[in-house]
Amino acid sequence: MREKHFTIPVLVEKDPWLEPIAEGVWMRLERYRQRIKQIENDFGSLVRFADAYNYFGINYDPERKGWTYREWAPGAFALHFIGDFNDWDYQSHPMKKNEFGVWELFLSEAIYKTKFVHKGRVKVLVDGANGRYERIPAYIRRVIQDEGSSNFSGQLWLEDKFSWKGDTSPLSKIKNLLIYECHPGMAQEKTAIGTWNEFTKNILPRIKAAGYTAIQLMAVMEHPYYGSFGYHVSNFFAPSSRFGTPEDLKNLIKTAHKMGLAVIMDLVHSHTVKNFLEGINAFDGTDFQYSHGGERGNHPQWDSKLFDYGKTEVLRFLLSNLKFWIEEFHFDGFRFDGVGSMMYFHHGNIGSFDQWKYFTDGVEFDAVTYLQLANDLIHTIKPDAITIAEDVTGMPGLTQPIPEGGIGFNYRLGMGIPDFWVETLKTKRDEDWSVNDIWNVLNNRKPDVNTVSYCESHDQALVGDKTIAFWLMDKEMYYHMQVNDNNPVIDRGIALHKMIRFVTIVLGGQAYMNFIGNEFGHPEWVDFPRAGNNWSYWYARRQWSLADDPNLKYKYLLYFDKKMLDLVKEYNLLHAGYGSQLILDEDNKTLVFEKGGLVFVFNFHINNSIPDYEFMVPEPGTYQIIFNSDNPEFGGHGRIDENIKHFSYTDPETEVTYIKIYNVNRTVLVFEKQK
Repeated sequence: MREKHFTIPVLVEKDPWLEPIAEGVWMRLERYRQRIKQIENDFGSLVRFADAYNYFGINYDPERKGWTYREWAPGAFALHFIGDFNDWDYQSHPMKKNEFGVWELFLSEAIYKTKFVHKGRVKVLVDGANGRYERIPAYIRRVIQDEGSSNFSGQLWLEDKFSWKGDTSPLSKIKNLLIYECHPGMAQEKTAIGTWNEFTKNILPRIKAAGYTAIQLMAVMEHPYYGSFGYHVSNFFAPSSRFGTPEDLKNLIKTAHKMGLAVIMDLVHSHTVKNFLEGINAFDGTDFQYSHGGERGNHPQWDSKLFDYGKTEVLRFLLSNLKFWIEEFHFDGFRFDGVGSMMYFHHGNIGSFDQWKYFTDGVEFDAVTYLQLANDLIHTIKPDAITIAEDVTGMPGLTQPIPEGGIGFNYRLGMGIPDFWVETLKTKRDEDWSVNDIWNVLNNRKPDVNTVSYCESHDQALVGDKTIAFWLMDKEMYYHMQVNDNNPVIDRGIALHKMIRFVTIVLGGQAYMNFIGNEFGHPEWVDFPRAGNNWSYWYARRQWSLADDPNLKYKYLLYFDKKMLDLVKEYNLLHAGYGSQLILDEDNKTLVFEKGGLVFVFNFHINNSIPDYEFMVPEPGTYQIIFNSDNPEFGGHGRIDENIKHFSYTDPETEVTYIKIYNVNRTVLVFEKQK
């Protein structure tokens, strides 16, 4: 028997299921420790290591009085800085390379003050093994599309006059994380690209009024193809210029903070765009600079390039990118896209996992270490920052502290929940729904794994799928949403839309997320301009006028969503632990449970409304309805008298306490014991 040569990590002590792979957990922690030690030895600290954006790229040097441009391109034969400042002369500004593969050029302010100016266009000519190409500097902070062309250029942004004075992050005051996922370009009703300023003026007040406490901002980093939803990033340090200026984005964030809204960036560090001229792919002429060489560097599903997280300069690039967005733009955290894809060579596409596969075959150790470093850095710079992992594989320790053997995220996305709802709506008749399945899916998480629950995100809203509202009501939404139009399809859809959201937020996790417009049952999917729709913006927008129209039923769903969030916040339901099941009645499709001192009754049945429905309650007393989805204010039928008091009684033989209620179909009722 081999001697144990490692210390049992705290993560394993807390979870005996991990005991057979304790060494794997320890090795994960040890790899992180070794990497951090190397970084500290070479750069002093992780925070200083992540200061690369102030070293690479174009930065003003106040001591030398001029601009220094640096680029890491170890495989290149020659680099020449070009742009408006030198009339795009390929020969006039050659750069010099040092022993670390870093090229450098200094431009004296005394000589270039009138030429190297704000909004001037720049590129770098890279001579490499693959030829000679004009490229956009890797650390550039602004990229624009050349007028009348499909080409992009870097743009000098030298006159940022924005003031952060008075800005304070609301993170410490947010007790319930209620995330509003949104895309700035498609947030307006007009058939055109929305801007940062329009979002600030028109959409932030709506989000605040709706009761959400954070926004998750998509498509922030520059991406050449608008229809990629922002997930094929080309320029990691440049906020997308199609939405406005960097100052416009800063103003959006500062305004959100004043409203008490945290701002989370939907971050893409899982891959980068293949586009050769716009991005960093093969920047120095090799296929193994920022990405892995050969097939390993290609993502098989996403048509993109995969980072080599084992390289020091790749780590500097990505970690400094995190610091940049926190320090320069005051983001409050990040939702890391594609974490499941990052952590495995197979990108999580192997069906089922066992405990060994989380730490052995197929695991991309360098990517896991990067995620640990990223969480360490973020929480060092901003201790109360929010980090969320998009991962469906169930990697152990994903949300546990790094010193315990974890990866350090604050939350994971409950990705199985929206998949369950869409699969249910696609494949099952209402009468075949299982309340046992609903209960199990929404509670399928470990107690120490903080989870963001959600019914649908942008994934379900894209063309090729349908939103929950569209699955429920489909084309009837176009013809029968008037207040005085009684339509059974719409009645069913509104009732179930409310119940699906409510049971998900109450049972599914410690945070909740909604995709823009779904709070009022937006009738259509998202389809960005493309050849297949004649480059139309018709579906790349949100129709707020539907929710604002007093004659349409969308207003009921919006009001319900607001009151649902109010209840969740008032009773701190996201932090009340698991619900305690009181009844699971498959015959009547009824689920009853207690959580946060309240009793919830969900009746999903298509027609069974049952008088004198009996169920056990935690304590004797008088119970009264405090929330009723069948209320006419929520588009319900008003079948329940909310003023009725329900007096408990105790069975003398079993000493179990019960109440009786009118259990109405397709309705959720919430009861509170009166004091």
